[in-house]
Amino acid sequence: MSLSIRAAAITDLADLVAWNAAMAWETEHRQLDPATLQRGVNGVFEEPRRGFYLIAERDGVAVGCLLVTYEWSDWRCGDFWWIQSVYVIPAARRSGVFRALYAAVEQGAAAAGAAGLRLYVETENQHAQTTYAELGMQRCHYFMYEALLPSRA
Repeated sequence: MSLSIRAAAITDLADLVAWNAAMAWETEHRQLDPATLQRGVNGVFEEPRRGFYLIAERDGVAVGCLLVTYEWSDWRCGDFWWIQSVYVIPAARRSGVFRALYAAVEQGAAAAGAAGLRLYVETENQHAQTTYAELGMQRCHYFMYEALLPSRA
């Protein structure tokens, strides 16, 4: 079975929204507001400075995705590419889909002169943590904190 990676297009919007909703439920048992999620995904296509989605296809059928966003590092005078919103359909898991997506991101980031790659993972998601470690990623020494603003809480 042939696996290919391509840039997402606006025609992928429905899949990206559905997959983000599924990922939020599977990883955090969080029900996302569909209208907000659709506007959020569409916002990446409206403003390319926000990042880009990649789609993995197996034999021409979309089976997974991820989002890349950027974080400027003044310490390194370069961007970190953040891997976010990773989703692989259940039937395609553990078959190299994420590894192929990751390889495409790594290659693109290197070609763009990025400082490195980052992602965050749920503390309970041992499968993902193992996969990331096998790809050569290391757990960093930072904790993540967040504060939602009143309009987003």
